[in-house]
Amino acid sequence: MSRATWIHASILGAFCLAFGIVLAYTDVLTKNDIKQRVLEDKERSLAQVLPESIHDNSPVHDAITIKGEKDEDITVYRATKAGKVTGVAYLITGTGYAGPIRLMLGVDAEGKILGVRVITHKETPGLGDKIQTDKTDWILHFDGLSLGNPPEEKWKVKKDGGQFDQFSGATITPRGVVGAIRQGLHFFQDHKTALLEAR
Repeated sequence: MSRATWIHASILGAFCLAFGIVLAYTDVLTKNDIKQRVLEDKERSLAQVLPESIHDNSPVHDAITIKGEKDEDITVYRATKAGKVTGVAYLITGTGYAGPIRLMLGVDAEGKILGVRVITHKETPGLGDKIQTDKTDWILHFDGLSLGNPPEEKWKVKKDGGQFDQFSGATITPRGVVGAIRQGLHFFQDHKTALLEAR
């Protein structure tokens, strides 16, 4: 190896080592901040679907894991008051026009919806994004409903013979959300005993 090549290799190696040390140090410095931000985001999402009036605990710190229909682990956040489970919240996923729509669903101990909020989606701005509460109040119309109210056969958009409005020019998005909520209510019904069991 020539002297010039050795010098260049040494400089490159030193640069890579220094850069790696800086990255590792930055990771250590920011790890706790990132965890804290994630926790705060989760708490904000849960606060929208588990009203403060129904619990005296911190649902984000009272979570259990249940196996879903496809054998996947589903994290369920539980609201309790005086040691009794008053509501639960968990992520549900629907299929929209542009891909998955992730939502947080809150359900009380009787199986009634406490709230539904969109967590992430890639739907078309001005059309599919009407599922967000900052765009319209469409998603708020699920509050208080359950599998029996309306009857299960009505848990569809109106275009499919159900009772829920679709958006003009965007039926796929609300169809995906309604289907996800229906499945989420089935999950509650199927696992009600485990979800409401006091620990």
